[in-house]
Amino acid sequence: MRIQPARLPFHYGWVIVFCGALTLFSCLGLARFAYGMLLPGMATGLDLGYDRMGFVSTGNFAGYLVAVALAPALIRRFGPRVLIAAGLLLIALCMFGISRSQGFAAVLGLYAVIGLGSGFANIPVMVLVSHWFRPERRGGAAGLMIMGNGSAIIFSGMLIPWLNQVLGPPGWRSGWLILALITLASALAAAVLFRNDPQELGLEPVGRKLPLGEGAVVDSSPAGGGRILMQLGLLYLVFGATYMVYGTFIVTTMVGEYGFSEARAGMFWSWVGFFSLFSGVSFGILSDRIGRKGGLMTVFAIQAAAYLLAGSAGGTTALLLSVVLYGLSAFAIPTIMAAAVGDYLGLNRAATGFSMVTLFFAIGQTLGPGAAGMIAEASGTFTTGFLVSAALAASAVVFATLLPRPRAKSEQG
Repeated sequence: MRIQPARLPFHYGWVIVFCGALTLFSCLGLARFAYGMLLPGMATGLDLGYDRMGFVSTGNFAGYLVAVALAPALIRRFGPRVLIAAGLLLIALCMFGISRSQGFAAVLGLYAVIGLGSGFANIPVMVLVSHWFRPERRGGAAGLMIMGNGSAIIFSGMLIPWLNQVLGPPGWRSGWLILALITLASALAAAVLFRNDPQELGLEPVGRKLPLGEGAVVDSSPAGGGRILMQLGLLYLVFGATYMVYGTFIVTTMVGEYGFSEARAGMFWSWVGFFSLFSGVSFGILSDRIGRKGGLMTVFAIQAAAYLLAGSAGGTTALLLSVVLYGLSAFAIPTIMAAAVGDYLGLNRAATGFSMVTLFFAIGQTLGPGAAGMIAEASGTFTTGFLVSAALAASAVVFATLLPRPRAKSEQG
């Protein structure tokens, strides 16, 4: 299909943003965040114990880790467009498979491959932000893309309970089937509409065009790039560990320690999806204005407050405020991180750099829930894990102050 951008009333970069949001809606929002909604029905239908539920989730994160390692070479070999479409297609096929699975082993294997597909789709789509948008617009563009995650949380929170009510115990199978069809449609849209670079359509990136400095042409490897990647990676690791601890155990905490009904706890969780719609774009735009360092410090401070409130045993009001703060900041760090990698490393190293920091993130989200589960087993409460998460997020605020200023924007464009 030949695209004619001159006929559009807006820059084609915004088509990339829409397709990016649709990709994240499917590869993370449906493939990862809908899992918790489908799990109760799957556990009953497949006779899964708590340990096997955890193993399935860990398998998904392990698949994502493998994708992080492979993605840079695959992006260089095939380009973001092909890799995104292939990742979404892989996810859709495995979702179809899970809808027909009859046992633990099949679900474990298929969900691990879904994690692989999620990485293949998520990493290159965030790299495209640096190609299609200049530095002063990258944060806002990445934030709009990440709204796909929150939209999927709301969507699955409405769809899965309705299916279970209408279809009864087999409802989880229909849920996976519907998610597969949506993801397949996303794969088709990615294949048709994505473009790897504005130059393919004879366009410039979105944003003000500034004169290029000599360094932008000659030196694409900024001094201290390895140290900067390590700093960003460690910050991303803290985010991955702490946000997954909250996301995995907060509903269980509401039911088991606050005495909420499952319906009421589910309603609280759906608010996370609603508030997260504003998370990425709001903090992305903020980081465009105050800088990536200031944006990261602000978000980690908000998340520290959310985790502290969840672990404070302060009652329903404190818990509600915690949910609001968590939702508002839920997807802000990935937004800022995608923009920061492009700012610090430049376009030539954006794909490799984002894959490297995402490796830290994947390790964090793999280790965090397991560690929190062991702490809860020893202490008898999940609130201890939330307090540890608060301390880690507060430490990240301090650590973020050590980030240097990126090179001049004229060199990053």
